[in-house]
Amino acid sequence: MDLCSEKLKNKSGVAMIITLFVLSILLLFVTTFISMSVNNKTISDIFNRRTKAFYLSEAGLDHAIFWLRSQSSPPIGDRTDPWGGMQNLYGGHYTVFIDDLGMVGGTGSAIRRYLITSTGTYQGLSRIMSSYIQVDNFARYLWFTERETFNNIPVLFGMNDSLNGPTHTNAHFHIYNDPVFGGETSSVDDYIRFYNNGNNTNLSQTSNPPYDEPDFQEGMTFSAVAGVMPSKALGLRSAASAGGFFLSGNTTITLQNDGNMRVTNTAKNWNNRSMAVPAGGALFVNNGTLTISGTLNGRLTVGSSHGVVVPSNIVYADNPRTNPNSNDVLGIISEKDIMISQTAPHNIEINACLMSLDTSFLVQNWSSIAAKGTLTVYGGIIQDERGPVGTFNGQTGQKLSGYTKNYSHDPRLISSPPPYMPSTGDYIILSWKEN
Repeated sequence: MDLCSEKLKNKSGVAMIITLFVLSILLLFVTTFISMSVNNKTISDIFNRRTKAFYLSEAGLDHAIFWLRSQSSPPIGDRTDPWGGMQNLYGGHYTVFIDDLGMVGGTGSAIRRYLITSTGTYQGLSRIMSSYIQVDNFARYLWFTERETFNNIPVLFGMNDSLNGPTHTNAHFHIYNDPVFGGETSSVDDYIRFYNNGNNTNLSQTSNPPYDEPDFQEGMTFSAVAGVMPSKALGLRSAASAGGFFLSGNTTITLQNDGNMRVTNTAKNWNNRSMAVPAGGALFVNNGTLTISGTLNGRLTVGSSHGVVVPSNIVYADNPRTNPNSNDVLGIISEKDIMISQTAPHNIEINACLMSLDTSFLVQNWSSIAAKGTLTVYGGIIQDERGPVGTFNGQTGQKLSGYTKNYSHDPRLISSPPPYMPSTGDYIILSWKEN
């Protein structure tokens, strides 16, 4: 074999090796591509199954809440698929367990809580979600009104007014300048009326910057579902008659920070009589006005058929702002007005959930008393017709009479409302998570 033939032979061998190497690389790429395609399909399939299982689990939670709302009263006892068994949906299914956790909030509570656990399954893959839900009550609101008018005259939130908590009206709000709404805010109507630069006789649906710029820090929900207020404090009346204090005629109560109270009632011939706050937490005055002030140590709801007057501060012995575990809580339910006396201090603070079932929470002679300081409410204000607490100059914003509003919600009232506070008849979702 000559030298030339040998060189050709060597080149052919090298070419074969290169060809085999390239084919190996191509085969590796093809194998990798096929493997990746299979893996991606598998991952996509798992993701699709997990997503559908998640939606099925959510559907189970929604079904359970719908079922609870359809009952004539909050059901007692645990339930598994109370609608008759496992539900098939979109090629999968869900099962639900409703765990009745019983009453929460202590003596006099009508707040029943449930833990709903829903398992959604799709093509053998399951996801489990759970949600705490409880009977709703009016104490969860910082502000709730049937209508935002007083004697058919619009009452406005104005400059320097501040509401820090859940706020709702079954009508629509009237706004002047820049009030701050620090919590979730909702309105049954689909609009707001603005003062429109000082012309209160021409409230418009269009803001007029820079004059009317409310700050809805957690947004504003229009066309919300209307809440229905009761007309009488039936639960409180019944509890006061059965084991609390049920008094007749005008009554004055001064709460004491040692857990007692001083009571004046002509029908009982009591004159500043000292006694303990009723253990059951229920006190009602029939056929008379209740006047109340002082420092509460304990859990109590008071009410009156003829109205409530607040002449001075009402505060808690154990301040919940500094001690969130404070057990002091007060409800005030009036079947007429709740009125702050015109002789109340320059600055006044009320720690309570205030509920006026007929008419308003307002300041006595609100349009003619001198301009005062700030009305601080820590708790909630629920009223049929919105009551005024002062007036201001529409051109300058200067306060002319009464108080500036500083209202903050007491978050304890969501899960631990005052005794015998009325329920809204609905449920509220406290939390949800995937297990």
